[in-house]
Amino acid sequence: MWDSLVRATALDNTIRVSAVVTTKLTNEARLRHNTFPVATAALGRTMNAALLLTWGLKEKDETITIRIIGDGPLGGIIVDANTEGEVRGYVQNPQVDLPLSEKGKLDVGAAVGKGTVYVTKDIGLKEPYTGSIPLVSGEIGEDIAAYLAQSEQIPSLVSLGVLVNPDFTVAASGGIIIQALPNTPEEVLVKIEENAARILPVSTLIKEGNKPKDLIKLYLEGIDVEYLEEKPVRFQCRCSLERVKSALVSLGQKELEDMIKKDGKAEVVCHFCNEAYFLNKAELKELLK
Repeated sequence: MWDSLVRATALDNTIRVSAVVTTKLTNEARLRHNTFPVATAALGRTMNAALLLTWGLKEKDETITIRIIGDGPLGGIIVDANTEGEVRGYVQNPQVDLPLSEKGKLDVGAAVGKGTVYVTKDIGLKEPYTGSIPLVSGEIGEDIAAYLAQSEQIPSLVSLGVLVNPDFTVAASGGIIIQALPNTPEEVLVKIEENAARILPVSTLIKEGNKPKDLIKLYLEGIDVEYLEEKPVRFQCRCSLERVKSALVSLGQKELEDMIKKDGKAEVVCHFCNEAYFLNKAELKELLK
């Protein structure tokens, strides 16, 4: 099953819904950053949220960035996504290992701790817009729902899940966001809540083979849905050797001269994808010119 994102509306656009399956891309992120299970779950949930929140972006260079900065052992979680279904991200401390929660699940809340969630929309204006709220639980889904309710005044049902196998591989990853726009009938909201209460966790549904459209059908059972689009999603970083060279040039002449004199080489590692770039002495001298 390939990773994909589906968008839909219901009841004359009074309900907006996005669902995503990201099992493969979350596993790629795990491999790139060598994350332990609780870090894999936290990063996967945040990548799911970023992809789901790209609704409304138009151009490829427009992005949603989520920063979750807590006082727990994970440190910060930084993720960004664009309208092309490309997402990238990292966890500050990927090798965190914690006991399971009282419910026997990965304790993402304890790993994240108390802090703040920041959501930045860059839609090509002079300055990107950033909203923030204190973390509600550190479980990511509840925090994004609270952000949407407080900062954007949109009541939202948010379910994000990552299921990790005993060998640390990702068994399932994905999520769904259902947003109630003005004039949504109260009885419809009650129906959605009832549906959500009786179905299995989203990660379990995905492990059982459910795709994004299947998730929407389950959560909006009994409600007419209009599907708008389906697109593939993937872990994709925007780093490149040329960008690395530009960054080194921006350090200035003295810094480059010191690199050449002391090390005779440079190694730059991208935070987002852990890709390493190497420049030898001759390449550094060329940059110095």
